[in-house]
Amino acid sequence: MAKFEKVEVTTDLLILGGGMAACGAAVEAAYWAKKNGLKVTLVDKAAMDRSGAVAMGLSAINQYVGLHEGKNTVKDYVDYVRMDLMGIIREDLVANIARHVDSTVHLFEKWGLPIWKDAEGRYVHEGRWQLMINGESYKVIVAEAAKNALQEAGGEYFERVFITEPILDGDRIAGAIGFSTRENKAYVFRAKSVIVAMGGAVHVFKPRSTGEGLGRAWYPPWNSGSSAYFTLRAGAEMTSQEVRFIPVRFKDAYGPVGAWFLLFKSAATNAMGGNYMIERKDELESWKPYGLVKPIPANLRNWLGMLDVMEGKGPIFMRTAEAIQKIAADAGDEKAAKKKLKELEAEAWEDFLDMTISQAILWAANNVEPEKRSSEIAAAEPYFIGSHSGASGAWISGPEDLQNGQTKNDYFWGYSHMSTVKGMFCAGDASGASSHKFSSGSHAEGRICGKAAVKFVVENNTLPSMDTAAVDKMIEAQFKPLDVFAEFSGKTTDPEINPHYIKPKMFMFRLQKIMDEYVGGVSAQFATNKACLDRALELLAFLKEDSANLAAADLHELLRCWENVQRLWQAEAHTRTILFREETRWPGYYRRTDFPTMDEANWHCFANCRWIPGKNEWEMIKRPMLHLYPKAQEHELVGG
Repeated sequence: MAKFEKVEVTTDLLILGGGMAACGAAVEAAYWAKKNGLKVTLVDKAAMDRSGAVAMGLSAINQYVGLHEGKNTVKDYVDYVRMDLMGIIREDLVANIARHVDSTVHLFEKWGLPIWKDAEGRYVHEGRWQLMINGESYKVIVAEAAKNALQEAGGEYFERVFITEPILDGDRIAGAIGFSTRENKAYVFRAKSVIVAMGGAVHVFKPRSTGEGLGRAWYPPWNSGSSAYFTLRAGAEMTSQEVRFIPVRFKDAYGPVGAWFLLFKSAATNAMGGNYMIERKDELESWKPYGLVKPIPANLRNWLGMLDVMEGKGPIFMRTAEAIQKIAADAGDEKAAKKKLKELEAEAWEDFLDMTISQAILWAANNVEPEKRSSEIAAAEPYFIGSHSGASGAWISGPEDLQNGQTKNDYFWGYSHMSTVKGMFCAGDASGASSHKFSSGSHAEGRICGKAAVKFVVENNTLPSMDTAAVDKMIEAQFKPLDVFAEFSGKTTDPEINPHYIKPKMFMFRLQKIMDEYVGGVSAQFATNKACLDRALELLAFLKEDSANLAAADLHELLRCWENVQRLWQAEAHTRTILFREETRWPGYYRRTDFPTMDEANWHCFANCRWIPGKNEWEMIKRPMLHLYPKAQEHELVGG
């Protein structure tokens, strides 16, 4: 085995990840840990200042309920999320985040995040729940607060350390192992409790951007399914693994469309000029009651556009020029219109320069001026992002005080946001069935986890035991790709091509091809069926066998090897759950052609799964969809 220094770190609470949820957990846990004389340690595979989904920045905060303004209630937000997710959400989790998210946004502003305000000093809303920000340094500001909180509380953080496997003591989490991506060091973290916040997954499916565009994605390419892998390997029950997210974005550079739809009121049309949201309105009747709500669920908006594309009416265009000209014209006389036009142009470009610079570069390279010419949009490849409009993640306990007689036995087990593994908490993309958290809600959920995990440590203040021999074996397996490369790379003239091993990039291409062709990727028009899914599982099993022959030339490739192993496990959980749910509920995310309609009688429930450690078996489980609030009334279903 390659020689690596073994570094053992013992702490009370271990936070895995460095994104928004992890930073929220760090801030809150540090506060409560200091009061109780406990130590908090955070581990991130990157640098916290620019890690996670918000790394590049954002132009808007997408969850702000504004409770103090009196315009919205927590129930309003729960109703919105429930309808957008076609009726399948954990209302207790969504409500818990919604009642805390405003204070998180106020913290962001206190720490220095510029939030747009109008002449009267009120926040500028992009939509009902969205606030406009100057967010190019959003993540830097949030990370700085987290690092300061940890240091002030006597905690510590490790950057450039990649986590591979959980350490367990029976049914309780006991820590994690990993390796430095910069030094020859193996890390063993022992802890009394662990918060998992390592993001979602991208590049599980073949992306639209291939060849010269390889690496471009809407979701950050470094999010590789670490949360799903870690929680699955710990034996946690997972939920909503079938609810992936397919964003419609400006084509090829994945630029955001939210500001154009919500702020500039831009319309999208097909190549013939037809507005599919109007021309295909009747299709929404097929998906009622969810098809009749306002706003129309994201997946159904996707679906109407997809119908146009499948009928050969593509490409789809965002009518950016018309939207901007109309707003400018409404400003008044010619002078006012010119001034307004200039402001809008600045806002439009800033929307991309804040968060997707590649879109601005692509437009500049192609002589596209969005204020003069429409731009193409398209449905992207599927992503696993439980914090956005997907819902995949771990099945976690809700807060005790929000439960009612119906929900308390199914949705609460000891500590808020704890998974089914004792002492292991999940936040952000790591927790499921609670979508529409976005950046601010993920941070708020991290804070909820931080407080609950410290409470768990205080009430369970013993260090779980660790099987040293088993951990050493895991460390050996962690570095095996380096050994494989060292042994066999000299047997061919080109080390990239070798019958004894597979390099991580080729491994990823194989995975993406399987998922794209059989599990409803872009080339399959997001459709699949039982035969395809069975074939996918067969091919994924072969790929899993071949993962034992992954090879890495250096620490960077070792990281890539493990990222793709994680993607493989995310892919299998997804495929098994789509196979389990015999209906089509989110047609704009995927369609089961053998079960093309929604089945409320049999599938108004959660489809959960669990990998059983020790047995190497999967268990599929139905969990009931129970209401915290009464069902939305008829007037709410039609947008009242």
